Amino acid sequence: MTKRDVRLSRGELKALLLSDEDSFRSVLQTVVHETLEAEMTEAIGAEKGERTTERVGYRSGYYERKLVTRVGVLELRVPQDRAGRFSTELFERYQRSEKALVSALVEMYVQGVSTRKVKAITEELCGHAFSASTVSEATARLDEALKAFFEQRLAEPYPYLILDARYERAREADVIASQAVLVAIGVDWEGRRQVLGVELANRESHSSWREFVAGLKQRGLAGMEFVVSDDHPGLRAAIREVLPEAVWQRCYVQ
Repeated sequence: MTKRDVRLSRGELKALLLSDEDSFRSVLQTVVHETLEAEMTEAIGAEKGERTTERVGYRSGYYERKLVTRVGVLELRVPQDRAGRFSTELFERYQRSEKALVSALVEMYVQGVSTRKVKAITEELCGHAFSASTVSEATARLDEALKAFFEQRLAEPYPYLILDARYERAREADVIASQAVLVAIGVDWEGRRQVLGVELANRESHSSWREFVAGLKQRGLAGMEFVVSDDHPGLRAAIREVLPEAVWQRCYVQ
C-alpha cells in the first residue's frame, strides 16, 4: 500500500483556510466594517440612533471604498459624519499589518472569537484603543460571521476526505491546556484540497470524532469514496459509523 504523508502543519492549515477566498473574504470584510463602525462610534460618542449627552456629532451615511487584500478585493462602506471631520488610518495601517491580522483571524477560526483578540485586531488597525463596550459589540458580530463561515453548506462532492488532529494550547475558564483541533480536508475530482471543518475538542475520542464527522454530513458532505486518517481507534469507529460507504486507508508519516 502506498504511504502518504497527510499530516497538516500550522502553515499548511493556514494556507488551506485562506484558499477558500470567498468565505474568508466575507469574514475579513466583517472585521474591517466593524472596526470602521467602532471608530465612528468612538468619534461621535454614540451608537447609531443612541440618545446620550455624550454625543458630539451625527452620522451622515457612507461612501464606498475598495481595499485590496490577499483574499481579494473588499467592497467597503465607510461611515461619514455630518461635519466631515471623521477620518481613519485603517486602510494604510491594514496594508502594513495584513499578514499579522490575517494570522489572527485564522487563529480565531480555529480557537474561537475572544474579546482579547478582537481588541488586539481593532487596535492594530486603528492605532488606538476602543471602549470595552464597543469591543464587546464588535466581538459578538464577528462571532456571528465566523459561525456562518464554518457552518456553510458543502455543495460540491468530495470523493476524498482526510481527517486529522493536532494539539494546540488554548485558554478555557482561565486555564491554559492542550486541546485537540479536529480537521477535515476534502479533495475534489480535480485534486484541489479544501478545509471543510475545524473544531476544538478536549481530546480525540470516538464521541468527538463522531459528532465532528456527523456535522459535516449535516452540512451536505456527500460523494465520499475514500477516507484517509491515522489509526486512532475512536476515529476509525466514527468513520465506520458515519461514513460506512467509504473505503478507509491509514496514513503514514514519512
